[in-house]
Amino acid sequence: MRVLLDECVPRKLRRDLTPHEVLTVTERGWSGIENGELLALAGREFDVFLTADQNLEFQQNLTSNKLGIILMVARNNSLKALAPLIPEVRKTLGRIKKGEFVYVREE
Repeated sequence: MRVLLDECVPRKLRRDLTPHEVLTVTERGWSGIENGELLALAGREFDVFLTADQNLEFQQNLTSNKLGIILMVARNNSLKALAPLIPEVRKTLGRIKKGEFVYVREE
């Protein structure tokens, strides 16, 4: 599974997502690109977009999206706040399909 980490997600989370191939928006050279264009670009190369941008769903028309999107919902975007969500993110990566939008939040 090829996963793209949004700019708002700490890069250190990638080490917890093995064996998936994980790149960041910055590594891909897409820093600063608006979400609509970013999702279109990502859909050509990646299977899943992993973000913590809680506005994404409301800012974009996701009905024609070509990749799975996982939205991590936590009190903030820090590594400490997002780390407890990683086990559920891993499970979701194992079953998400292209075009799906999945929330992962603390129970």
